Amino acid sequence: MTYQDRFVNGKGRYLDDIDLDGMLYMSLVRSPYARAKVKKVEGGLTSKDLKAYYALAEGDHKEPVLAIDEVNYQGQAVAAVFGKNRYESEDLLSTVNVEYEPMDAIHSIDDAKTKPPMYKDTAGNVLSQEDIGVKFNEKDIQYDVKVTDTILLDRVSANPMETRGIVADYRDGILNVYLPSQSIVRSKSGIVNSLGLPPEKVRVFLIDNGGAFGVKALFYPEYIIACYASMKYGKPVKWQETRTEHLQACHAGRGVEGTLTLYAKKDGTITGLDGEVLLDNGPYFVDAASVDLGNVIHEITGPYFIEKAHIVGKYMLTNKAPNGYYRGAGKPEASILMERMMDLLADKLNMDIADVRLKNALEKPFKSPLGLDVNYPTKPFLEDALKYFNYRELSKKEHVGISLFILDEDTAPGESARIIVKDGKVHTYMGGNVSGQGHEMFVKSILSDELSVEQDLISLDLQDTETLSTGVGTWGSKSAMTHGSVLMQAAEELKQQVKEKYGKYSPEILLKHDFDQTSFYKFDYNDNQVNFNLVTSKINEAGDIESLKVGCYYDLGKVLNMTNVMGQTEGGALQAIGEVLSETLRYSEEGQLMTTSITDAGVLTAEHTPEFDIKIVENPSVLKDGAKGLGESPMIGIPEGLARSLETQLHTRINVMPITREFLSRNL
Repeated sequence: MTYQDRFVNGKGRYLDDIDLDGMLYMSLVRSPYARAKVKKVEGGLTSKDLKAYYALAEGDHKEPVLAIDEVNYQGQAVAAVFGKNRYESEDLLSTVNVEYEPMDAIHSIDDAKTKPPMYKDTAGNVLSQEDIGVKFNEKDIQYDVKVTDTILLDRVSANPMETRGIVADYRDGILNVYLPSQSIVRSKSGIVNSLGLPPEKVRVFLIDNGGAFGVKALFYPEYIIACYASMKYGKPVKWQETRTEHLQACHAGRGVEGTLTLYAKKDGTITGLDGEVLLDNGPYFVDAASVDLGNVIHEITGPYFIEKAHIVGKYMLTNKAPNGYYRGAGKPEASILMERMMDLLADKLNMDIADVRLKNALEKPFKSPLGLDVNYPTKPFLEDALKYFNYRELSKKEHVGISLFILDEDTAPGESARIIVKDGKVHTYMGGNVSGQGHEMFVKSILSDELSVEQDLISLDLQDTETLSTGVGTWGSKSAMTHGSVLMQAAEELKQQVKEKYGKYSPEILLKHDFDQTSFYKFDYNDNQVNFNLVTSKINEAGDIESLKVGCYYDLGKVLNMTNVMGQTEGGALQAIGEVLSETLRYSEEGQLMTTSITDAGVLTAEHTPEFDIKIVENPSVLKDGAKGLGESPMIGIPEGLARSLETQLHTRINVMPITREFLSRNL
């Protein structure tokens, strides 16, 4: 049975399908305050029982698994209770008494700039900072004009259909964990390090994943609590996050403010970039935050050659749930900031938005002054994309926005795969997990071609950390690249096994016997590619978008499955449009979350589905399967194109996202 058949027929095995004998259900007492001292906790499992910290984080300010002495965001876990079913566990929440002493909360980046430090040992409310590039003075560069703007990208929740959750089952001295995760190997590391357990005593099982978008690549305090409770009580423990908990306490994405200055000559040549990028970090240092802001500041020059650039990135302390991965993890932020500045520069010079981009794109690969290796020429790609969409004529009659961007895939350090041939079937296990990308399509296609075996005899199975102990994970638009390449390598090595044992290879010999091959495909740097989006729109008098068209011109190297490519492109585009037009997390000045339901959070409906014009070009990558990434591309390129298209109708600068209906109607 294929993945698609299982899901259509309701045969998937998701977290809530797991029902073990004697299982306890966990509910969490969460702080109603954004910031408060915890004076007393009576009842439930508390930090007195479990004094542990988020083990994968670096730095001094790690998040405690259960609050110790204070809470620093609304929804932070203070205590845990356990019932025989979910209803009983939620009822038991009322039996826990917590005495709080509320404190003044830091509710925004601007708030963090002016209020007293959250911690005594930090410089103001800057948890840490990174300074990249080379500082320069204006007198050191040639320029005729400069443009400066501050651009704010508000916080966004991933909101997958299936929220976070875990089942922990400690029995016979082994902690068995069932987890919908983008990396069960990473999750195992978090459990081992947080609870101080021997690695051989922890086994994590991958289960079907009802959406991820980055949040399931991370490891969370709730997982540690459930594991500890199973060990303490000797029973399986299940925790399934509610939608409100997800919005309130799960790591959020975006939340970036960039103040940038571009220096340029009259012909549009950019001679310098200087600026500061601030991340709405939340109160604790988790490993994901460094990735997000790091991607923003290192990739901000994007596809353009700028001789001098200097950026300061700061992690700003706020009383909100920690910042974390959300589809793109800093790459969309970098592109939106830069492309919005390119549009501003074009307006300042009275140039066409395409011409100012052409002026700064290059005909050969280059290295940016911020350390980004752009692996492919950007100017000829832009010229081809503009020609394909007939941009010069289209821009005369439509409200057009465009974006040229780099998709920097997280291909390093490579990936693992295992192929087991048994009972005439080929069973495949991969280091990452499927959460809607359709991995099984290219697994069957690649292995069928490489092994000369019928696709019906090939399956992609769910692994655990014993079946495959060295997997990396699924994120960063890399699955087709690294998973595809390691499958090809594993197939080659499997065929070599057959030859060494039986003198030759044939699919008949392979399927007649048992074989077991585990491989790791090493790729020690991140590949990248240049892509392009074009967006046109039309707003009516009420501020509603009555026409929306999206053009995608993407280089995917060697396409492994075109049906899958089209689905991912259209799905990513819908997600990007939602982020631009409505999706956000809003907080009061007291740090209280105001978007407490999925409706409040602004998730759009099908009426905002655009018309598509998708052109895929194929310039094979250097990887074994020749593929390039895709998943994050629409999230990186569409927001700024849509913003520009709307801006041309408003004649008002757009430098805040989301761009709400109220903003549109007010500025028409």
